[in-house]
Amino acid sequence: MNFEEYQRHDATGLAELVRRREVTPDELLAAATSRLEAVNPAINAVIRRLDGEAQRMIAELAPGAPLSGVPFLLKDITARLQGVPTGAGSRLFQDQPCGADSALVAAYRRAGLVIFGKTNTPEFGLACTTEPALFGPTRNPWNLAHIAGGSSGGSAAAVAAGIVPAAHASDGGGSIRIPASCCGVFGLKPSRGRVSMAPNGEGWGSLSVQHVVSHTVRDSALLLDVGCQPVVGDPYYLAPPAESFAAQASRPPGRLRIGVTKQALMYGTMHADCARTVDETAALCAELGHDVEEIVVSEDFIAMAQAVNVLVSASVAEMIDAELERRGEALRQGELETLSRSMWEQGKGELGTHYVAGLKGAHAFGRRFARLFEGMDVMLLSTLAHPPPLLGYMDANAPDLTGYAERLYGFMPNTQPFNVSGLPAASVPLGWSADGLPIGVQIAAGHGREGLLLQLAAQLEAARPWRDRRPALQAERALA
Repeated sequence: MNFEEYQRHDATGLAELVRRREVTPDELLAAATSRLEAVNPAINAVIRRLDGEAQRMIAELAPGAPLSGVPFLLKDITARLQGVPTGAGSRLFQDQPCGADSALVAAYRRAGLVIFGKTNTPEFGLACTTEPALFGPTRNPWNLAHIAGGSSGGSAAAVAAGIVPAAHASDGGGSIRIPASCCGVFGLKPSRGRVSMAPNGEGWGSLSVQHVVSHTVRDSALLLDVGCQPVVGDPYYLAPPAESFAAQASRPPGRLRIGVTKQALMYGTMHADCARTVDETAALCAELGHDVEEIVVSEDFIAMAQAVNVLVSASVAEMIDAELERRGEALRQGELETLSRSMWEQGKGELGTHYVAGLKGAHAFGRRFARLFEGMDVMLLSTLAHPPPLLGYMDANAPDLTGYAERLYGFMPNTQPFNVSGLPAASVPLGWSADGLPIGVQIAAGHGREGLLLQLAAQLEAARPWRDRRPALQAERALA
C-alpha cells in the first residue's frame, strides 16, 4: 500500500479494508512507518519507535476486533505500555519501563490497534507547546517554524502529517484541543469520568482526561467507544452510553440552541482571524438550522486559575518527590526544566489545607459554569486566542520565566474552564489564518453529552470538509 492510498482512509476505513482482506496489518504498518521515516525528521512528532512491539501486536490480533491492524501512536505521558518507559518528556522518567499496560492501552490492544511508537510531549505535559529540552521541538506540519501546540503536540502533528489517522492524546488544561487547533485536526476532550485513568486515580485533581486526536469525527467516536470502559474502583465514573458514540455520530443532532461568544475568557484579547472563524462558524450553524444567539460569559476566571495552579503544582511536586524517593537520590543538576522546577518548588510549599481549598474552589467554579448549559445545548467559541505562534514564544526552559503566564493565558484563555468543570469540549478545524495556519473552533456541552458534540462536529465536517486539505511539509519554505 503506497502513501496516497493509505492517506485516503481514516482508521475506520483502514479497519474495513483489513476486514475485507484487501490489505493486511503488516502492509498498513509498513505504510505508516514509511510515512514516519519520510516526515518525522522534519516535524519530530515521534520520539520512540516500537517496531518489535508492533509486530508482536499483529501476531496477537484477535479476529473481529473493531480496529484490527490499524497503526496507532501513544502520547508519551499517562498511558502505560508494558515493558516500555512512559517518559513524560522528562529525563526523570525516560529509562523506567512500565510493569503493565494501563487500562486504556489494554482497551486499545483489545480493539486491535497496532502501537508502533510514542509521541513527543512537553515535560510533564505542563506547556501548551511541545518543545521539551530532552527531545527537542515538535514542529507544525503546516509551517515548520511554528508550534504544533501541546501537550499532545506530537500526536496532533503525526495525524496532520499523515503518519496515522488518529493518535492517543490527553488533556489537563487544553492539551487535546490546543494542538488539534494548531495542526488542523479534530480533538475531543471527553467528560470527567468518561475514560478510566487506571491505574492512576486521577490526573491533576481530576482536571486531566484521555482520548485521541483524529482526522475524522467518526474515528473519534469509534475510539471513544473503545476507550470508555470503566474500571472497578475508578474515583470518577460515567457508564458507557446505551447507544454507541459511533452510532450517535452518524445521525444529525436536530435543532440545537447554540450560544456564541468571541470572548477571551481568562485573559487577553481575541485575534481577528480567530474572531472571524467564530463568526463564520456561527453563520454556518444558523444555515444548518440551529438557533444561534450571542452570549456573554461572566465568571471569576482568575480565581479559577489560582485554584488550578495549586492543584497542578502540588500534583507535580508529589510525582517528582515520589520518584526521587523511589530511586533514593536527590534531583540532579539540569534534570528538570525551568517551568517544572518552578512548579515543583511551589508545590512542595503547598499545605494539605491549600490543596483542599483549591479543590473546593475548582468544584464551586464547575458547578457555576455548568449551569450555563441549562439555557443552551452547545457553547461555540474560539479554541485559542490567536493562531499558532513561532517556536520559542513560550519557552518552558528559559532561565527567566517573567511574562510566561501572560503569554500562556493570552494564547489559551478558553480551554481550561472545561477541564475544571469536567465538561466535554472539542476543537473543530474550520478556520485558517491569513498566512495559512489552522484555526480551531471550540464546541462544548453539558456533562456526559459527548454524543451531541460528535453529532454537531460531524454535521460541520460534512458541510465544510477539512480532511482533504493536507500540509505540504516544505521545510525550505517554512523556515525561510
